[in-house]
Parts: sequence; C-alpha cells; structure tokens
Amino acid sequence: MDQTTLIIIAIAGLAAVCIVAVGFAFTSGKNAKSSQRMTRVAAGGARRSRADEKSEGAVDNSGPRRKQVQETLKKLEEKQQREKEKLTLSLRLERAGLDVTARAFYIASGFTGLLVAIIVILAGFSPLIALLAGFAGGFGVPRWVVNFLTNRRQKAFIEEFANSLDVIVRGVKAGLPINDCLKIISVESAEPVRTEFRNLVEGQKIGVTIEQGLQKAYERMPLAEVNFFMIVLAIQQKSGGNLSEALGNLSKVLRDRKKMRAKIQAMSQEAKASAGIIGSLPPAVMGMIYLISPEYIDLLFSTTMGNMIIVGSLMWMGIGVLVMRKMINFNF
Repeated sequence: MDQTTLIIIAIAGLAAVCIVAVGFAFTSGKNAKSSQRMTRVAAGGARRSRADEKSEGAVDNSGPRRKQVQETLKKLEEKQQREKEKLTLSLRLERAGLDVTARAFYIASGFTGLLVAIIVILAGFSPLIALLAGFAGGFGVPRWVVNFLTNRRQKAFIEEFANSLDVIVRGVKAGLPINDCLKIISVESAEPVRTEFRNLVEGQKIGVTIEQGLQKAYERMPLAEVNFFMIVLAIQQKSGGNLSEALGNLSKVLRDRKKMRAKIQAMSQEAKASAGIIGSLPPAVMGMIYLISPEYIDLLFSTTMGNMIIVGSLMWMGIGVLVMRKMINFNF
C-alpha cells in the first residue's frame, strides 16, 4: 500500500473514533435528569404526606417544613453539580475500586500502547498502522478496563444495597442508633457496600458528619440509589420523622427498581442479540470473502475508490451501531 492509502486508512480510523466519542457524549448526561426526577418525586411525596396530615386534623406546619426540605434538596443538588464538574482520573480509579495512583495508571497505559505497537509491527504492518494501534491501545484499552470495572462494581453495589437498608431499618426498630447500624453494615455486608460504609464509619471517627460522608460516598458511587439514601437521611435529620419507615419505603422502592431493571433486561435480550448479529455481519462477511478470494477484496485497499468506500462504510457502520446502541439501552 502507498502513502496515500495509509493516510486514507488513518483518516478512516480517526473518523470511526470520533463517531464513537460523539455517540458516548450523546448517550451520556442522564444523571442530571434522574436527579431532577428524584427531586420532584421527593417534593411530591412530602406534599402528599402533609396533605394526609391535614386531612387527619394535624397542626398545619407545612410552610416551614416545605421550605426546609427545599433548602436541603437545593444544597445537595449544588454540591453534586460542583463535584460532577471536577471529575478527575483519581476519582475514576477510585470508582473502579483500583488502589492505584494516576501516575501508575499513565505508566501502565504507556506500556500497553508500546506493547500493542510492537505486536502490530511484528505482525508485518507498517509503522504508521503500528503507531495508530499503539495510540488506540494506550488510550483506549486502559480506560475501557476502568469503565468495565466501574460498571461491574456499581452493579454489585446495587445488588447488595437494599439488604443493607433492611439492616438499618431493623436496627432502628430495635432501638439501635444509626451509627451502630452503619458499623454492622461495614463489617457484615458484601463488597463493595462494605467498603463504602466502612469509609463512612471511619470518617465519622474523625469528625465527618453523616451527610458529608454520604456526599463522598456518592462521589465514589454515583448511583441514584445512593442519592436517594443521602436525601432521605438529610431530610430526616433536618426535619425529623420516622427514619425506619422512610428507609423501609426506600428499600421497597430499590427492590422494585431492581425487578423492573431485570424485566427490561430480559425483554431487551432479543433486540440486543439482533443488534449484535447485524453489527458483526458486514466485517464477518468481508473476512470470509478475503479468505476465499483475496483478490476480490484487495481492490478496497489498493485503489483510491476502494479506500473511499472503506471510509464511507466505516462511518455508516459506526452511525448504525450507535443508533442501535441508543435504541436497546434502557437507563432509568
């Protein structure tokens, strides 16, 4: 292949990377919407509770209470927004459960890129292709691993978190202080819930309040479930109320969310399988044709028109994959 062909292939690769980046940016940014929905639900629940109290002849003190709840929610949202704007690599590694520094991560990324480039050169490809592969291996593979570990850790947290709330509910009903309930969870629960609550308990020993500790926990585990728990405790501490009942209702909501998520996953498996088959069919057919009749495919790599077809095909394939990904992913 001449230099022009290599340049066109490099442009095609960069175009594919840009399409993927745009797709991820297009499919992100849902945490703010879920936080707004949660805020409206919490405010609506507070209004319904006060309406019930009025109907039973209770003393009408909804004005100051509503104002206090709104101020608490506003402060929490402002803190979350500030923390969301300064997401660092160290925090990403902490979310993945990796006990490594940012410097060690960069060193590992450099070695990974170098190893990929050496493997590509030994496979007989040109230095330009090896450079592009090393760049992708150094910047893409380590971050993909971090994202994979983060998602796996968050799923494990969601699976165990409702059980931890039940421990708090039973402990409060039995007369235990909430701090003792948190200590029980930090010892008896499964990972990663145990680690997060242990950090919360250790923070209290050095003067960190529960609200501040939960804010740190939400930074490490940015899930709607943790946000719900943090707001319930914050409102209960500021406004009072039956903590065991509030956490019991929250536990039921989390279990219902878990069931709904499982139903959605089961119903979308057929669509995901179809998307996987459709997305892998063109490169699979191209590979089989290359094995059967290489000269039939060589025109795509040896001619300018073939290179343009490759670039256009990669762009359209990338757009199609992103559209299918958007259609079959259900986040709530």
